[in-house]
Amino acid sequence: MVTPASAAKSELVQRGCERLRGFGYEPVVMPHALDRGPLYYAGSAAGRVADLHAAFADESIEGVICTRGGWGSAELLPLLDRELLRANPKVFVGYSDHTSLHAWFWNECGMPTFYAPMVAADWSKDNGVDERTWRAAVEGDGVWSVGADDGVKVLREGKAEGRLLGGCLSIVVEALGTPWALKIEEPTVLFLEDIGTKPYKWDRFLQHLKFAGGLKNVRGIVFGDTSANIEASETELLEAACLHALRDFDGPVTIGLKCGHVERENRSLPLGAWVTMDGTELVSH
Repeated sequence: MVTPASAAKSELVQRGCERLRGFGYEPVVMPHALDRGPLYYAGSAAGRVADLHAAFADESIEGVICTRGGWGSAELLPLLDRELLRANPKVFVGYSDHTSLHAWFWNECGMPTFYAPMVAADWSKDNGVDERTWRAAVEGDGVWSVGADDGVKVLREGKAEGRLLGGCLSIVVEALGTPWALKIEEPTVLFLEDIGTKPYKWDRFLQHLKFAGGLKNVRGIVFGDTSANIEASETELLEAACLHALRDFDGPVTIGLKCGHVERENRSLPLGAWVTMDGTELVSH
């Protein structure tokens, strides 16, 4: 258990660890995972990156799960030891702010990661984790797929195939122009979700991504559930804003996948997997 960004509440981390034990895991809380401050951070950048390095270097640890998001992962990018992390690939789980780490692992190591439930944010809840997609994606127990039952709705019909990449829309866009921008260099199915982002901001972010050339190799787009961004009455406006921004994009577009900033049954996505997109169904291979 690591906290690369904002400070986590210790009681939620402990509750999440108890639930992970119920799934058969043996949680190890890294030394700085419960640090608080300065500001809103979970300790200093040096302490946070030391936990990441130690967790990846420890041969007894099979997976690294973030406790929560917030803000702070981007501070760690210049401090990451590329050779150490490349030499010790393992499961890495997080979402939201940790989109910057997912991008780094993909760019620098070609390492698949998991946009999936976090310890304090999701595992601490009785209904915070969707077990089916966790077992399929993270444990490799069966074929991973999502569809209408997972909230997926078609905005633009079509079929697509490519590498599943993406994460939190605002983090993906804010990295543009930096050395750590997500590299989309092969056919890609792009997953994007966010929190607290109004329809006009979705429009703005997507147009920025388009103008920066970020959609050149994208074959299909999957948007997440939008309930953490808007009231239900704004759903039609947000969908229209996305389609407006993507009016020159030819691929299929869906929306509503319950992954990331959701209240319950958070689905797990295998970033870096090769996937097909057909109607409401998204399947990894």
